[in-house]
Amino acid sequence: MTTTVPNPVLRVAPAAPAEAAARFRASLRFHADVADVAAALTAGGDPGFVVLDSRSTESWDQGHIPGAVHLPTALIPEQAEDLLYKSVPVVTYCWGPGCNGATRAALALAELGYQVKEMLGGFEYWVREGFAYETRQGPERRDADPLAAPITGACGC
Repeated sequence: MTTTVPNPVLRVAPAAPAEAAARFRASLRFHADVADVAAALTAGGDPGFVVLDSRSTESWDQGHIPGAVHLPTALIPEQAEDLLYKSVPVVTYCWGPGCNGATRAALALAELGYQVKEMLGGFEYWVREGFAYETRQGPERRDADPLAAPITGACGC
């Protein structure tokens, strides 16, 4: 008797196309990627959103996105209204994909009435994709990691 091992990818069937489209459309309402945030910030003029770094002061000093607002998650309830406008969407970030700090910050802001998205990849992927960042010592930039971003040109996605 021959038994077949189910294909691990298709063990659970894909969603119907309309259901998948709704799910992925919803995901884009909650997330922005590093390259899109960088493109919007460097295009000139008002990008239409503010970037919020939700990490500690020590982490901020180690490196942060130029122009970001620094507001650690624990301080959001007391300080958000002093630093942010509810009419301007906020894009949160933390360390990287292994950290849910940006998610916690986004939740805290949403509960206060802010429109918010989370930046996928966080500060880690900002640096790995070769975008400039600031430290306590001044501006820095690393070469793009070829496993995270194209060395030349755009990724095309």
